[in-house]
Amino acid sequence: MTLQIVAGTANRALAGAVAAALYTEPASPAVERFPDGELRPVVNGVRGSDVYLVQPTGPPVNEHVMELLLLLDACRRAGAGRVTAVIPYFGYARQDRRGRAGEAIGIRVIADALASAGAQRLIVVDPHTVALEAVCAIPVEMLTAVPALAGAVGARVPGGAVVVAPDLGAVKLAKHYAALLSRPVAVVGKTRLTGRSVVAEELIGDVDGRPAVVVDDMISTGGTIEAAVEILLGHGAASEIAVVATHGLFVDAAVERLSRSSIRSLLVTDSVAQSVAPMLPLDVCSVAPLLADAIGRLHRDEPLDDLLVRT
Repeated sequence: MTLQIVAGTANRALAGAVAAALYTEPASPAVERFPDGELRPVVNGVRGSDVYLVQPTGPPVNEHVMELLLLLDACRRAGAGRVTAVIPYFGYARQDRRGRAGEAIGIRVIADALASAGAQRLIVVDPHTVALEAVCAIPVEMLTAVPALAGAVGARVPGGAVVVAPDLGAVKLAKHYAALLSRPVAVVGKTRLTGRSVVAEELIGDVDGRPAVVVDDMISTGGTIEAAVEILLGHGAASEIAVVATHGLFVDAAVERLSRSSIRSLLVTDSVAQSVAPMLPLDVCSVAPLLADAIGRLHRDEPLDDLLVRT
């Protein structure tokens, strides 16, 4: 089968970079938008091909999810030989359990919808939960951008720095960064009050007089990062605070919130299309080489072990 990269509208620059790394041209389907908000994509030229549809489901999440589902169905109906959904940022991954009676488990709903629409395999990057693989009926390749991000931030981190998990859920991630950077780990204990409000309550580890590297899988509203930076400074950490995350969503008042903090450098990937934010010390590390490597290996039926998330 011929390898074919199909680009959704969520991040065509990333899809183009992936295609370029694979020495091919991406297909960019026309997506008609009706006045009432309906989408109608048209995919051509994929009959018999090994299709990799690149469409992260970042903000606006629901629109990008619906476009992804329709594009998958269009690829299937256009006769694609095999269809893999490449979703660098997988929206709804935070909804992996019920917090109270009557709540939906969003990750399961989206996973089932992707399989029903025609996806035969998923490729994701640093999902919020590894439970995605367990709830999905089709194979899931969970890649990690941590080695690339650690390599990018390592050169700019001064000696004596501490890797900081901004909450208990990021401890395993922080340990991965710490192992790659040969640094100690500190952990912030937090309580989430609402989707926008977070309170940091305690700090485990020694940060007094030391630069800190705060690591997380994603930055959404910036509340978790802001709270972590405040408690680090309150415990005497040096002002050279760096923040690293795979997915930079920067929704709500995130840019304003983070620009007020004492962050000296901020590093994310292009898993979600990044707009210019002059107020932030933002650098972007592309996941295109990682995705291209994984796609090439899958196309050639080669293993991906060294590219996958550590569980």
